[in-house]
Amino acid sequence: MEYLTFTPDGEAARLIASAYPQGAKAYMRSFGCQQNVNDGERIKGVLASMGYMICDSEEEADLIVFNTCAVREHAEQRVLGNIGALKPLKERKRGLMIAICGCMVQQEAVVEKLRKSYPYVDIVFGPNAIDTLPGLIARRLREKKRVLLPPSQRTDIVEALPARRESAFKAFIPIMYGCDNFCSYCIVPYVRGRERSRRPADVLAEFRSLVEQGYRDITLLGQNVNSYGKGLEQPVDFGDLLTMLDAVPGDYRLRFMTSHPKDATPKMIDIIAGSRHISHHLHLPVQSGSDRILREMNRKYTRADYLKLIAYAKEKMPDVSFTSDILVGFPGETEEDFEDTLSLVTEVGYMQLFTFIYSKRSGTRAASLPDPVSYREKTQRIARLKERQEACVKTLLQGLTGTVQRVLVEEKSRFKGRLCGRMDNNCMVEFLPGPNMKNAVGEYQNVRITGFRNSVLLGAAEDLPTK
Repeated sequence: MEYLTFTPDGEAARLIASAYPQGAKAYMRSFGCQQNVNDGERIKGVLASMGYMICDSEEEADLIVFNTCAVREHAEQRVLGNIGALKPLKERKRGLMIAICGCMVQQEAVVEKLRKSYPYVDIVFGPNAIDTLPGLIARRLREKKRVLLPPSQRTDIVEALPARRESAFKAFIPIMYGCDNFCSYCIVPYVRGRERSRRPADVLAEFRSLVEQGYRDITLLGQNVNSYGKGLEQPVDFGDLLTMLDAVPGDYRLRFMTSHPKDATPKMIDIIAGSRHISHHLHLPVQSGSDRILREMNRKYTRADYLKLIAYAKEKMPDVSFTSDILVGFPGETEEDFEDTLSLVTEVGYMQLFTFIYSKRSGTRAASLPDPVSYREKTQRIARLKERQEACVKTLLQGLTGTVQRVLVEEKSRFKGRLCGRMDNNCMVEFLPGPNMKNAVGEYQNVRITGFRNSVLLGAAEDLPTK
C-alpha cells in the first residue's frame, strides 16, 4: 500500500477549456451507500478542479458521470437502464461525454457489456481511481478514443482529494477502504478490495478542518470501521481514533458506520460512553438472529455474542439507540430461523431497521446454495418483521414523549411551518419552530417531544437554540 497526494492536472484543464470554450458543465449521480455518496462528493471536487461547473441535470451537461453500486443485481439493472436512457441525448448533443465508475465496473463482465452494448459510454473507471479521472478525460479528448479501464485491485490511498460536499453542516469522512470479511452473500470485498486504513494524522487533519468550517454532524465511513488500523505502521485501532477525534474542540456530533459485530469491542463502547461528542447511537448490522444462518453467512459471531455486546452498551449508555440491517430469506432459512430473528428484534429494541429480501448475487458463495423458500413466503416474512419492528419503535418513542431533546435542524418539513431535525440517537423529529427562530437549518435546537407519527417524533421548539 502506498499513500499518494492528489495534484490538479493542468493538461486536463487546458484541453477541457479548449473543447468547451463557452464553459464545461458536469452532472454527477451516485447510486448506493454513504460511501458512494462520499465518493461522489470527491468526484465533483475533482471535476471542479479541472474547471467543470457542476450542474443539476443531464440535459445541460457536457459530461455525465454515473457512480454505480454493485451490492445487488437489481441495482446494476437499474443503472444499465439509466445508461440506456442516455443514448438519445448522446446522439443529439455533440461533445457530450459519459463516464461510468464505482463498484459495478469492478466486474469484468460489466465492463465488457459496456464495451459491446453501450458504445456511447466514453470512460470507465473503478472506485479506487477517482484521482485518475483528469488523466482519463484528457486522454479521451486528446486521442478521440474510448477509455475503458479494466477492473483492478489498486491499493493506493490518495489524500487531498478535493470534495464538493452536499451539505454545509453534515459531512462524511472515509477512514478506511475495502473489506476482509467475505460474508457469503456480499460482493463488496471483490469490488472494493481488501482493507486499507488511512493514516490517523490524515483523518485528524480532515476532521479538524470540517469542525473549523462549522460542520455539526460528521460521520466516519468504512465497510467495517471497527477493523480500522490494519496495515498501519502506527499501532492505532478504531477506539484510539475515536478518542483522538473526540478531543478536537467544537460543537459537533461524531458518528460512524458501518460496524461489524465481530470487531465491535467493549473498549469502543467505553470510549463512546465517556466521550463529549460521539453519538450514543450504534448501527450494528445483525443480518439474522439464527446461529445456523449466521454461520452460513460467514458472519463470525453468534447470537449470544451479539446480545452480549448490546447488553454492555445498554449498561454503559442507558440512552443508547440501535439500528441494524436484516436480510430475510437467506438460502435455506427455515421458519424457526426466522422466528429467531423476530425474537432478537424484540429483545434488542431497534429504533430503525433496514430490511432486505435476499437476492442471488453472482460471484458470491451464497449464490450456489439451494434456495427452496418461495419469494412469496419471503415477502410475507419481511412484512411480519416490519410489523414487529413497528411495535418496538412505538414503545421506544412513547418513552421519549414529554422529554426535551437537543435536535440538529436539517431541513424544512413538507408540512408547512414545521422543521425536521435529528436527535443524538438518530431519531427524526418534526417540530414547530419558536417565534424568533430564523435561519435555523444547520443549528441545534431544544425541542420538547409531544408525541409521534409512525417512526417520527413530534414536538415544539423550547427556548432558544442551544449553544
